[in-house]
Amino acid sequence: MRIIAGIARGRRLRGPDGWTTRPFPDRAREAVFSSLGALVEGAVVLDLFAGTGSLGLEALSRGAGETTFVERDRPALGVLHRNVEAVGLGGTIVAADVDRFVAGPPGRYDLVFVDPPYDLPLASVARILEELEPAVTDGGVVVVHRRRGEEPPLLGSLVLADRRRYGHAEIWRFTMARGAEPS
Repeated sequence: MRIIAGIARGRRLRGPDGWTTRPFPDRAREAVFSSLGALVEGAVVLDLFAGTGSLGLEALSRGAGETTFVERDRPALGVLHRNVEAVGLGGTIVAADVDRFVAGPPGRYDLVFVDPPYDLPLASVARILEELEPAVTDGGVVVVHRRRGEEPPLLGSLVLADRRRYGHAEIWRFTMARGAEPS
């Protein structure tokens, strides 16, 4: 796993020994960032279920203004700290459960990555996205990585803008469109 583009291009990222989770596929990460284009430049980014930090670090490499990484798993946190330090582009690491983080006032974000374990039920993912809605800026984007074959949830102001398949994975891209919810 490596940083694909930007000022840290080619920098290798570590993963925990014996890690049983699956990283965001490189091909999918490249496609997502290509589709985001200029939105990344200067963006305030939130990387939920951060793992190795590959998504948030890729965003920083491509010019994001700041990134907050949220992860609770201890081995993943150790690797995340090492990767953030090795890449040298900064970032804030929050050791917390994602449910608790989004339930509090987490801040305002232009770009959010949600990459939960596949075994997290879709209803839990939908609840996280609903809690997250007030924290996403107008025109902001939320990218969700899930197992292929699930149906994206219907949300209030987060509107499904794109859905792509990559092997066994699906990437859902939601755009914040306040005022779009049904009356």
